[in-house]
Amino acid sequence: MKKLPILFTVLLFLAVSGCNKTTETVAPVLEGQYTGTFERNGTIAPVELNLNDQDFTGSSETDKFPAICSGHYTATGDSISFENTCIWTAEFDWTLILSESWHYVVDNNKLTLIRPNGDRYDLQKQ
Repeated sequence: MKKLPILFTVLLFLAVSGCNKTTETVAPVLEGQYTGTFERNGTIAPVELNLNDQDFTGSSETDKFPAICSGHYTATGDSISFENTCIWTAEFDWTLILSESWHYVVDNNKLTLIRPNGDRYDLQKQ
């Protein structure tokens, strides 16, 4: 009977350890400094995006197109969600703020972020 609690503890530890490994393997693949472009409706702007330890920073050569700034991100499966922590003024289209959920694809050193509305980042890891 004493073996049953020990077996249960070992199985619980293995289950918890296995869960942590799957979440840890996504973020390191994405981490790095990226340069590339943002596109909306045929208008393109050069951008930079840095992903580090589930935090992001970035900028665009065109003022607030897109509005990147900084915040936190989480990635699971083929989805990445951004929480932008910057304070923004009201004189521009807030859908240009890097936030909410995006579909992503990693191909070698290329990262592509796509929204259902057609917004797209094409980024190259530096």
